[in-house]
Amino acid sequence: MSNTGDSCIFCLIARGDAPAALVYRDDRVLAFMDLFPLSRGHLLVVPRAHAENIFEISEADMLEVAALQLRIAAVLKAELDPDGIAVYQANGAAAGQTVFHYHVHLIPRADGEGFDFANRKTADRGELSRLAARLMESLQRGPQN
Repeated sequence: MSNTGDSCIFCLIARGDAPAALVYRDDRVLAFMDLFPLSRGHLLVVPRAHAENIFEISEADMLEVAALQLRIAAVLKAELDPDGIAVYQANGAAAGQTVFHYHVHLIPRADGEGFDFANRKTADRGELSRLAARLMESLQRGPQN
């Protein structure tokens, strides 16, 4: 199931060879808006190095992904004021993984919202870009006292 290099969409995004509404990028990890969001602000955190799943990701990359999740969750809470934030990560097709590059979904949730990965619709790319820029700016400012 593994697809690396030219065939992995997240590798292409990490290299800048495919478009994405980026929220964060450094040498090890990146975060970008999900093109098929469950809610406004739904984004992905991924390692730049290809690892199909939790069994392949390096400990160093896992720690970087986790650290970025913490920072972005705080930004989502401050900027969008959701009732909650779902953190979702699947390993293998049987678990619901559809892109075989390790990634974590951060999904702002409102009370009473459903959670249906099967019926997601493509988001407006302009809206995704605007929201990504807002979240990136907030992330760069850091925590506000």
